[in-house]
Amino acid sequence: MKNKLILTFLLFVGILQAQEQKQNYSFSLQQAIEHAIQNNYSAIRASKDIDAAKQKKWETTAAGLPQINASVDYQNNFELQKSVVPAEFFGGNPGEFTEVAFGTRHNMVANGRLSQLIFDGSYIVALQASKTYLKYYENAKQKNSTEIREMVINAYGNVLLAEESIAILEKNKATLSKTLFDTEETYKNGLIEEENVEQLQITLATINSNLNNTKRLLDVATKMLKYALGISLDADLKLTDKLDNLSMSNMDIALNSNGFTVAENIDFQMIKNLEEQRSLELKLQKSKALPSLAANVNFGYNAFNDQFAFFTQNQKWLNYSNLGVSLNVPIFSSFGRKAKTQQAKIALDQAKIQLTEVEQQLQLQYEKAKSDFEFSIEEYATAKSNLNLAERIEKKQQIKFTEGLSSSFDFSEAQRQLYSAQQNYLQSMVNIINKKATLEKIINKN
Repeated sequence: MKNKLILTFLLFVGILQAQEQKQNYSFSLQQAIEHAIQNNYSAIRASKDIDAAKQKKWETTAAGLPQINASVDYQNNFELQKSVVPAEFFGGNPGEFTEVAFGTRHNMVANGRLSQLIFDGSYIVALQASKTYLKYYENAKQKNSTEIREMVINAYGNVLLAEESIAILEKNKATLSKTLFDTEETYKNGLIEEENVEQLQITLATINSNLNNTKRLLDVATKMLKYALGISLDADLKLTDKLDNLSMSNMDIALNSNGFTVAENIDFQMIKNLEEQRSLELKLQKSKALPSLAANVNFGYNAFNDQFAFFTQNQKWLNYSNLGVSLNVPIFSSFGRKAKTQQAKIALDQAKIQLTEVEQQLQLQYEKAKSDFEFSIEEYATAKSNLNLAERIEKKQQIKFTEGLSSSFDFSEAQRQLYSAQQNYLQSMVNIINKKATLEKIINKN
C-alpha cells in the first residue's frame, strides 16, 4: 500500500512538471513577426550563413598576411644507400670498385618559415570579392526576413479566419436548431408539410459538416503558424489581434502614394550583387596577366647521428637560414587567359541583361500587387454590403416561413446565401491583410 502511494505521488509530480514545462505564447501580429524573424528555422540558418561568410572573408584576408610555419622531420635510414668508388682510393687494385655507404642512420631537421605575399592582383580582387560574398548573404538574410514576414501574416490571418468562421457557424447552428425545433413542433400539429422539416435538416447537416471541417482547419492553421514562429507544435498559442481590427488597420492606400523604388527591392539588390560578382570575376581574369611577387625567410637546424641521441647535450645541431624572393611573370598562355577573360566578360553582360529584366519584372509585380490590394478594399466594401443585404433577406424569409407565407426551399436558399455572404465577408478581410503584405514585400517595407 505504501509503495502504491509513493508511485502515485511521483506520477502526480511528473504530470505537474510536464505542465510547467509546456510553454505558453501570446502574440499580436507584429509580435509574431518579430518573434519569427529571430526564431524561424530558416532565419536561424540564414544567420549562420552570415557568420560563415564573415569567417570566409577573414580567410581570404589572411591569405595576404604573414604566414609562419614550423616543421620537424625525422628520418631513420635503417639501410643506408650505398655507392661505389674506385678501390685504389683505399689502397685497392686499380680498376676495381669498393662499396661505400654515405650518411648517418638518424637524421632530424627542425625548420621555421616566414612567408609574405608582396603583390598579387588576384589577391586584391579576392579581397573585394569577399566583401561582395558577405553582402550576398546579408541580402539573403533580409530576403528571408521579408518572406517570413509575409508567411507569418498569412498564417496569422488563416488562424483568425478559422476562429471567426467557427464562431459564425456555431451561431448559425444555434439559430437553425431552434428554427428546426419549432418547425418540427408545427409539423407534429399537422400545420406544415414534412418537406419543410427535411429541408432544414439538410441545411443543419451541412452546417455541422462545415463546422467540424473548420475546427480541423483551425488546428492545422494553428500548427502552421507555430511552425512559422519557430515554436513547438505542442505549445499553447493565443492571438491577441482580431480579424476586423487588422483589416481596418491595413486599409491604407497611402502606402502607394510614394510610388515604387526598384532599387529598394531586395530581389533587385541581390541581382545587383550578382552583377558585382561577375564584374569582379572579370577583374580576376585580367589580374592573372599581372606578375606576382612573394618573399620568404627560412631558418632551421640539422642534426645527424648513428644513434638516436638528438635530445642529449652532446648532440651537435647545424643551423642554416636563407632569404628568398619569388617573382612570377605570366608571358604566354596560348590565349588560354584571353578565353577565360572573354567568358567572364560574357557572364558580366548576361548579368546586366538579367538586372534589366528583373527591374521590369519587379515593376510589373508592383503594379499587380497594387491593383490586387486596391481591389481587396473594394471587395471588402462589396462583401460587407452584400452581408447586410443577405441578413435582411434571410430575416424576411424566416418570418415568411414561420407564418407559412414562404416555402422551406426559399428559406433554405436565403440561408445559404447568408452563409456564403458571411464567409465572403471574412475572406475579404483576410485578403486585405494578405494583399497588403504582398505589396509591402515588393516595396521592401519592414
